[in-house]
Amino acid sequence: MTSSSIRKHAGVGPASDQPTVPEPAFAERARTLMYLGRIGSLSTLSRKQPGFPFGSVMPYGLDDHGRPIFLISTMAMHTQNLQADPRASLLVTQDDTGGDPLGAARVTLVGNVLPIPESEVPEARKLYLQRYANSKYWVDFEDFSFYRMDVVDVYYVGGFGVMGWVCASEYDRSQPDPLADSMAEIIQHMNADHQDALLLLAREFARIESQEATMTAVDRLGFHVRVKTQDGTRGARIAFLREVTNPADTRKILVEMVRQARSQV
Repeated sequence: MTSSSIRKHAGVGPASDQPTVPEPAFAERARTLMYLGRIGSLSTLSRKQPGFPFGSVMPYGLDDHGRPIFLISTMAMHTQNLQADPRASLLVTQDDTGGDPLGAARVTLVGNVLPIPESEVPEARKLYLQRYANSKYWVDFEDFSFYRMDVVDVYYVGGFGVMGWVCASEYDRSQPDPLADSMAEIIQHMNADHQDALLLLAREFARIESQEATMTAVDRLGFHVRVKTQDGTRGARIAFLREVTNPADTRKILVEMVRQARSQV
């Protein structure tokens, strides 16, 4: 992470007993979360109660710049709010990881939500239908139109004590993590079939003795675990020995790390 791309939350830094472990920049993590997400909470400025935010459940597509695409009806209150004032925010949260929801990752995009120019509608339609095939039944209704958020700023929260602002330009230039499409499968497999390996990895690479370890996130540079110790539950970041780019690489590196950990026993 660079100081130019991240404006960190005041007073937030790494825990004193945790070594610095390489991980993707907030911009990349925000793009990954937006890529994996499907539904967010859209807050518009109320016409009925001026100055108050109005929240709506909002499915979204995503273009190549990470900008959310919405298919919304003129009858919807949020559409009427946007027509009066395009300023809005979209909150997207990580799927439930089985722990405290405040420990899950989330991202808030702040920007202007405007109708998509007619010349760009075909591409927006294609991207949206890729995510929401069922929307083909109403996408061509006269009262529905495509809107897009032009991102002004981004706020990312990666869990407890991990948070910061991300420049819109940095978010725009970032790409989703190469493991994005396989993250859920990797996590499920490790937690279901390799609990002993996770305990071993936590002990060897995070220096944590624990009774239970659960993988909660994985990316090209490493993974996060939630461990239960005699002193309570805590999280830890474990770096891969080298960067991975696909599930096969991830499996190989995890096997290698487990072997290395066992050789130290």
